[in-house]
Amino acid sequence: MDRIDRKILALLQRDASRTNVEIAEEVGLSPSSCLRRTQRLHKSGIIEKIVAILNPTKSGRVIKALVTVELKLHGEQHMRRFLDIVVHEEAVSQAYAVTGETDVVLMLRLRDMEEFDALCDRLFRDEINVARFVTMMVIKTAKEETAIRL
Repeated sequence: MDRIDRKILALLQRDASRTNVEIAEEVGLSPSSCLRRTQRLHKSGIIEKIVAILNPTKSGRVIKALVTVELKLHGEQHMRRFLDIVVHEEAVSQAYAVTGETDVVLMLRLRDMEEFDALCDRLFRDEINVARFVTMMVIKTAKEETAIRL
């Protein structure tokens, strides 16, 4: 990956709806050369996918919460079982197995508190392997970025 590839990636991360011609102009390549490079970046797996980032308020997911989860039983199979359950939850936008006292960290995007209460029933109150969970409601976002610095 050279300087031009990094510039193409930075442009795509900022706005992937730009046309190939626009990107080629900005990086100083012909459109065909730029397209070949972009296709190579896709094929190599550097670009995983291209997505639309929605406005949470306009899409009806106005509440953001972080939840830390401590499991009663540890080990790969218990962690995998819990993660297999959470990935199917509509409100869970991110789920991480982590080190330390906490086993799992979840990022939630919720419509309302009723949805949160129902999710708590399914994941934490009824789930026999959850020892403890702590919820933090986000009141202000200082930074939320999807781009990976190159």
